[in-house]
Order: sequence, then structure tokens, then C-alpha cells
Amino acid sequence: MTSATPDGPEMSLIQQSCDHAAARIRFFRIAFGSAADARTIPMAEARRTLADHYAGTRISAEWHIDSDLGRDVTQMAYLAALCLETALPKGGVLDVSFNDQCLTATGHTETVLATLPIWSVLNDAYDTDTPDVGPPHVQFALLARICVDRGIEPQIGTLDGTAQLRLSLPVLQG
Repeated sequence: MTSATPDGPEMSLIQQSCDHAAARIRFFRIAFGSAADARTIPMAEARRTLADHYAGTRISAEWHIDSDLGRDVTQMAYLAALCLETALPKGGVLDVSFNDQCLTATGHTETVLATLPIWSVLNDAYDTDTPDVGPPHVQFALLARICVDRGIEPQIGTLDGTAQLRLSLPVLQG
């Protein structure tokens, strides 16, 4: 760490590490923050935050939404991406879109884990007798709770290298 210039490779690695940590903090603040907050998040910020969160991982993420959304809808999109991440053990591509009042997160990969027990938390979002959720899967419980609160029934499906989570929103949120 005694490089003659402050722009050496060591400083570059430190800067990359700091940038990645800041991106993850931004992502998690939206994903796990207050669900009641409906402030608007600009499209470019939502897209960049999602992409930066997955930078350097086996998953690349693409935000296919061409308008600003409320923070509450963006939160559901990020939680859906985190849920789909569990179905992509070898990595892949996550696409997030919003069309006709439907928020859709789709994962594309070679190998999709279609029968994970944790998915029952979303499948049975309205069932009070759902399985216990451990810390690695808290995103499922939070998304299920938000869906129940908003009257949304999550639709989950897998087919030939694709996993999809659809949330039909009753009212435009952003």
C-alpha cells in the first residue's frame, strides 16, 4: 500500500470495493426499508442501483422499466429479484419489467431450481400457517407481507430455464 501515486492499482481496488459496498447499501435500503414510502424513484437511479447491486456476481440484472416508479413498487421489484436469485444457483440474467399494471421479474439461466420449499411463503401468502423463514430468505417473508397488505396474489412459474414472479398491482403506484 506504499504506491508512489494515489491512483495505483491498490487504490483502484479499494475504490471498487467502496463503490460496490455503497451500491449494495442503496439497494438494501430500498428493498428492506419502509413499505409505506411512495416517493418517486427516478428510472435511471432504480436501473443503476439494481445493476450495481449485481455487479461482479454471476447474475446480471436489467431494468426494463421506462418510467419513474414509487419507492414502494421499486421495493417490490427489488424483493422479487432477490427471491428469484434463489432459483438461479449458477447465475443468469434477471429482467424486471412493468407493463399493464403488472410488475414482472424474470430469471433466465441454464438451471432453474423450481421446487424450493421457500417459495411456499409466496405461494401461500394469504395462509397464516406458512413455514418459518430464516435470515437468508427474509425477502420472501417481506414480499409476502407486502402482497397481503396490498391485496396482491403473487404468480410464480418456471419453465425451461426461466423462473418468473408476477405481481399484478391493483392501482398505479408511482
